[in-house]
Amino acid sequence: MTDVSLGMPQPPAPDYPAQVRARLEADARQIIGRYPESRSALLPLLHLVQSEEGHVTRTGMRFCAELLDLTTAEVTAVATFYTMYRRKPSGDYQVGVCTNTLCAVMGGDAIFDGLKEHLGVGNGETTGDGKVTLEHIECNAACDFAPVVMVNWEFFDNQTPESARRLVDDLRAGRPVEPTRGAPLCTFRETARILAGFPDERPGAVAATGGAGPATLVGLQLARGEAPQPRVVHPRGAAAQDEPPGEHPGSDARPSPGRHPATRPPGTRHDAQETSASDPAHPAGPVSEEGE
Repeated sequence: MTDVSLGMPQPPAPDYPAQVRARLEADARQIIGRYPESRSALLPLLHLVQSEEGHVTRTGMRFCAELLDLTTAEVTAVATFYTMYRRKPSGDYQVGVCTNTLCAVMGGDAIFDGLKEHLGVGNGETTGDGKVTLEHIECNAACDFAPVVMVNWEFFDNQTPESARRLVDDLRAGRPVEPTRGAPLCTFRETARILAGFPDERPGAVAATGGAGPATLVGLQLARGEAPQPRVVHPRGAAAQDEPPGEHPGSDARPSPGRHPATRPPGTRHDAQETSASDPAHPAGPVSEEGE
């Protein structure tokens, strides 16, 4: 018969040191004050305690429960439901590789397998230097830039196994890394504080932005009555030819008065913007809301 030991119950979680608790409580009261019901503040409070230690500890969950008049079981149920909350120590940079359908077939699986071998870690594991935690993640809602890698929720588009290896090597070496679009990169703890609802005070961070790619904007253009420039994809080996605007098979859409179709040189995929982590052979960059 197998010996099964249930072990001893865990003692209550220790409290934060007095100075730390006073600082966190001041921030927490500010967060709670934004909601008509205090328990609605649980998600940002979990980000707040995560910003303190880099993951949600038992102490952090006790802190949230006490301030919101909840049980630790209620807090634990939420903290374990959402994958954005880490339950164990993790790296300064959370490197997530999208392995959902489109990114996977475009190379996401190869990127993830290559990074596991390159870093010597598995899914959800952290490198020995504490810099990088690797994980596979679901859709990033950026399919027109597939395959996509995210670092602390910032986009690195059109990646390849080679560019992804350069990216993690730069992160571990402390070299500057620029996302393809969006705000400048910061550490996971800094990101958690921003997600808790506190302003990003870094110069230029708020102004930084990024847009959807042309493939995403086609639906918007059609909804506005615009006629995006059509592209016909022919079987492999056949010469691809762009048809004149307005002659796409099955469509009689025409530009509305005063509007113009999205202009894009034939054969281009995105407006190019190289970064230290983009694959030069597959550049990507932000476009305006109109795709221009």
